[in-house]
Amino acid sequence: MNVISRHVAVLLLGLGTLSSACTEALYPPRPPLVPGPAIADPPHSRVNMHISLTETGLRELIEVTVPQTGEVPFSFLGQRKLIWKRTPVELRFNNAASTIGVRATITGQATVATNPTFTITLTAEVQPALGSDYMALLQNPQVQVQSDDKLLRAAEWGAGALTIIKDEVEKRLRELRIDLRPLLAENYAKLARPIAFPVGDARACVKLGLQSIEAGPSVLSGGFEKDLSVVVAPSVTLPCSDEKGIAAGSVKLPPLHNVASIPSGPFEVTVPIAATYAELQKAMKQAFTDGKLVFDPEYPDLYLEKPELYASGGQIVTKLHLNGFVKKGFKIDLVGDLYMSGTPEIVDNQLSVPNLEPTIETKSAILRLKTSIDSDKMKKQIRQALRLDIGSRLQAVRDKLSRDLVVRHKLNPGPEACVKADIGRVEIAGLFAHDAYLRMYVKVSARSAAYLPCP
Repeated sequence: MNVISRHVAVLLLGLGTLSSACTEALYPPRPPLVPGPAIADPPHSRVNMHISLTETGLRELIEVTVPQTGEVPFSFLGQRKLIWKRTPVELRFNNAASTIGVRATITGQATVATNPTFTITLTAEVQPALGSDYMALLQNPQVQVQSDDKLLRAAEWGAGALTIIKDEVEKRLRELRIDLRPLLAENYAKLARPIAFPVGDARACVKLGLQSIEAGPSVLSGGFEKDLSVVVAPSVTLPCSDEKGIAAGSVKLPPLHNVASIPSGPFEVTVPIAATYAELQKAMKQAFTDGKLVFDPEYPDLYLEKPELYASGGQIVTKLHLNGFVKKGFKIDLVGDLYMSGTPEIVDNQLSVPNLEPTIETKSAILRLKTSIDSDKMKKQIRQALRLDIGSRLQAVRDKLSRDLVVRHKLNPGPEACVKADIGRVEIAGLFAHDAYLRMYVKVSARSAAYLPCP
């Protein structure tokens, strides 16, 4: 082989070697860890409860409190007695005067001469109240016992007998107590227990942070009605420090504060929940095939791998390693890192970053490549992969309030009382990318009411 032939062979061999070993790399600078906004707990919320002591429930309580029969001793030519029996009580409600009228008819029979029978009218005015010790009572009872029977009114002993009946009824009404502490304490203890939910390999806890209980004015309209409000200051801890909360039986209700008004209707509670960047990163990996994300069908051998997520300045930063090769008549190896950032959002219980974009430095590095990469296809694939379902966390909050606001309790004496709840809309009210984890504010609307008797 002559000299010219050898030179041509060497040149062709060099060009072949060059074409098979061409490599391009991009390594833009990593976005710095800029501190995000300070972690702020949501504002105080109120868990409202409407207490309804119906006419039926109040009448049943008064029935078991005020004696239905009795004997009144008196002296008339020796020791005698007036045996009496009353009818069921009737109630009248006066919201303007904040009083309840009680009325019953008493039939009495005196053990004198021909055992005469008398008709006596029992009336009372009472003012229902709820004290700071959660005792519902009938304060300041005004009782009158009267009869139109001329014989009873004329008899010397008649006035004394009526006074004895009056004093006994007044004493029983004054002593009537409806202890709401067991009913509310059970609610309080349940609400005090943290909501625990998994966050990746850890567990987070949401505490409602019970602060105080307030009571609004009483309303008398076919029963005794009152609004209570539990003031809460929700917070989230990661990892969970205490999943038990307040032990059953150890609850001490704070004193009840009477206030001028309580917001009526459905209440809203804002509860914080959390998600870590590690579990978001894990969820992203699950969208990869064998650890690889092929973002352009034209280049099936070019892929992204090894996702890494962190927060910077309130945004989520995603680092992905670019690897593989493309063929354009010859093989070109591509290697490097890509950085993308965006603001997280939640749509249909899916946490995602729909505005995820390459950083300015990454865009510049891509433009410097001689090999053209379809950035739009790449962004679309990464955005679809970067998703986390938080539905189970929202359901945990719903279940917490649905379950823990329901209580049944048997009064002694008296009927069974219960608390019922109706959970409405559950929505995300805020989402913040803090340095350590993603923090979400869940707004729950609900209704809660206590009934006596339980319907």
